[in-house]
Amino acid sequence: MTSAQLQHDTLSQLNASVARSSIESEDFGVGILHLGIGAFHRAHQAVYIQAALEACLGDWGIIGVSFRSPKIRDQLAYQDQYYSVITHSNKDQKASLISVLKDVLFAKENPTAVVQAIADPRIKVITLTITEKGYHQDPATGKLQVEDPEIIQDLNIENPAQTALGYIVRGLDERRRNCGKPITLLSCDNLPKNGHTLLRLIQDFCECAAPDLLPWIAKNVSCPCTMVDGIVPAATQKSLKQAEKLLGVRDEAAVTCEEFRQWVIEDDFATEHPDWKAAGVELVADVRPYEEMKLRLLNGCHSALAYLGYLGGYQTIAEVMSNHAYKAFAWRLICEEAGPSFALPNGYILEEQAELLISRFSNPGLAHRTGQICMDGSQKLPQRLLNSLYSQLERNRSMPCTLLAVAAWIMYVSGTDEQGNLIDVSDPLAEELATLHGEGNLNAEQIAQNFLSLETIFGPKATQPKNLADLLVSSLSELRSVGAKASVTKFTNRESMLSSERSTE
Repeated sequence: MTSAQLQHDTLSQLNASVARSSIESEDFGVGILHLGIGAFHRAHQAVYIQAALEACLGDWGIIGVSFRSPKIRDQLAYQDQYYSVITHSNKDQKASLISVLKDVLFAKENPTAVVQAIADPRIKVITLTITEKGYHQDPATGKLQVEDPEIIQDLNIENPAQTALGYIVRGLDERRRNCGKPITLLSCDNLPKNGHTLLRLIQDFCECAAPDLLPWIAKNVSCPCTMVDGIVPAATQKSLKQAEKLLGVRDEAAVTCEEFRQWVIEDDFATEHPDWKAAGVELVADVRPYEEMKLRLLNGCHSALAYLGYLGGYQTIAEVMSNHAYKAFAWRLICEEAGPSFALPNGYILEEQAELLISRFSNPGLAHRTGQICMDGSQKLPQRLLNSLYSQLERNRSMPCTLLAVAAWIMYVSGTDEQGNLIDVSDPLAEELATLHGEGNLNAEQIAQNFLSLETIFGPKATQPKNLADLLVSSLSELRSVGAKASVTKFTNRESMLSSERSTE
């Protein structure tokens, strides 16, 4: 018998074990606009905002904006904006009902509605999860990619917006003209100094398209930096079936995530905001140590395991971590390479972070596909792996795990795996990256030189470590010769193995 679908009228059919909020949607108005309403936002920021509302009721309901597809808008509309979060620990699963969403807009269908939402005086905070590529930032210069076709289209303010930045600038201009009220923009993407980056790109955009808006932005717009952490795999038919079993009803918008969740925000708001602290959000003066910890340890190791795992034939990160060699590799990358490249936040101990991350990666309930993590690597590589690599090589430190991870990314974007199967490379530079491998007849030195010439990723030659080319050639040669699994196995030593095994006890 098919279960009823989640809606207001079927809430009574939810299993008794489902966690329900103490408040209903009609108890509060809107106050937050979220750009990029994918699974991560629904499993992370929305959960925090619901907890804040439960602690201190206020008008902090969320209007979401989808840029890619009307699918999530239609799913949530049919479900009266209800959805569930299925949390997997290493031991069990729990289901929670989320009721903080008020509406979802599909930008391409009604761009004017998105601009008007940004200008709406009820909206005090805008949050963003638009992925690294959604910012249209030149990684080499940090500036707006003004020659990008979508940005060129958006710089003509008379045109309907195509990009998140285009919508934001049009909305801020409308806000200035109408209510004039200040607003806080919270980037929740994995970018270094994400808030400051967002503000700089908005300013770059305005300098080209709306210079008269800049003085108003300087006085009325705040872009605090943030760090968000939590693993949220893409939904699958299997995860939706698991959600139905836990809920007692079907939820086409259910999201699956791990138990761990963290949100750190720079305490620099232009507006009032929800009771973040009551919800477990950390408000700090400086987000940078938390940001570096997330990018270099979790994201860096996650990407390394994804590329080397994908090439090794593994479909999920949990499967990768079932191989003790990969687990030992992760321990060494975190503790001996990435960890010593920056200063941890006060009170954090590197070995404890390594144990926590390895336990999180090993979670059998999270079918986080390696292919999903491999996406858009050209936008992620600098902050996740290259920053650690460059700083440590300049200090004459050994970085074999990180170098192997970079080499694995290079092999992955060739478009062919170790068995000769085609890889569907999802990356804004996919075509260009594939050509750097030639027709398959280039040696490791030629391939390395081709990739190191990409200044948008690796920076100008003058800023690259002097021995980078030779080291990368060595890692590429080994990977091409013996494959990912054998290359990873060489990092398994008794000390690393014992450390990684302790992390799962």
